[in-house]
Amino acid sequence: MSTDSLTAGKSTRRKSSRAAKPDPQSPNDTSRRRKGLSERNRPLWMLIPGGLLMVIIIVVPLLLGIFMSGLDLDQYSLRKWVSAPFIGVQNFVEALTASPLLHAIWLSVSYSLLAMVVTIPLGIAGAVATQNAFKGRAVIRSIFLIPYVLPSFVVATVWRTMFQPGSVIDSMLHSVGIDPGLWLNGPQSYWTLILVQIWASWPFVYLLALSGLQSVDHEVHEASALDGALWWNKLRYVVFPYLKGPLSLAFLIGMLHHINNFTLPFVLFGVPAPSDVELLPILTYVTSFQSFRFGLSAAMAFISLILIAIPLFVYLRAVKLDDAETPGGKK
Repeated sequence: MSTDSLTAGKSTRRKSSRAAKPDPQSPNDTSRRRKGLSERNRPLWMLIPGGLLMVIIIVVPLLLGIFMSGLDLDQYSLRKWVSAPFIGVQNFVEALTASPLLHAIWLSVSYSLLAMVVTIPLGIAGAVATQNAFKGRAVIRSIFLIPYVLPSFVVATVWRTMFQPGSVIDSMLHSVGIDPGLWLNGPQSYWTLILVQIWASWPFVYLLALSGLQSVDHEVHEASALDGALWWNKLRYVVFPYLKGPLSLAFLIGMLHHINNFTLPFVLFGVPAPSDVELLPILTYVTSFQSFRFGLSAAMAFISLILIAIPLFVYLRAVKLDDAETPGGKK
């Protein structure tokens, strides 16, 4: 066969293949492209119910609270609260200067920090103790989780009963010659709150630390064992680097939870609570539902929201910077 005939055959096949290709503007191809776009946007459509729920439950009350913080709203103007006198930032000024808000912020932050300083070592110790398999490990892990799964109302009620004068704790201390004093009133109530909070929240740190230990590669353990590393060096240089992320998250969530915790101090000490445990949520509740200063309490709630947003922003910023420094992360 000659070269001209081969060339002619190839050109004929090219023309036939071009003719066989569908037109990009054909109806079938257009409907296929529309179907592809709709499938890609389907996850966004599925977010609409949750987004509407968040707007109704979170955004709308937040905007109403900000609006109320600028009103002189009390029991006399509550009936027609929309027409209550607008006083601007006077509620914020009063909250910061003429109310015990700063003292409540100090109590909330300090008690949360002290509780987390104790719960983090306890959680790590519990996770290390139950990491390796042994007989009865499942039972021990279940026992460790009991304080975490109990509702805060139940925990506070049980501990309130135990701390009553003449109850089981006082009897135990009196048997060894110690006069405990009042647990639920006076300066000692602050340490009582910290003790109960530690007992109730350390299993959360334990869970996150245990999840971090599960991510440690077995080859790393074997290499450290072959190198003859001592148990402390193994924990410091092999185990603890894997716990940095989970423990940072546990510290942040624990701090925010403790600062916002209302049920535990409310049930444990009642209202009005002693001044040594008048935390930020308790003070906001008393200002609103006992003093009936709704505008002032809304300003306190907004200040507490800003207080909570600061460590959250710092954590998210640190996570973003850490992702940017890792290989393959976004710069």
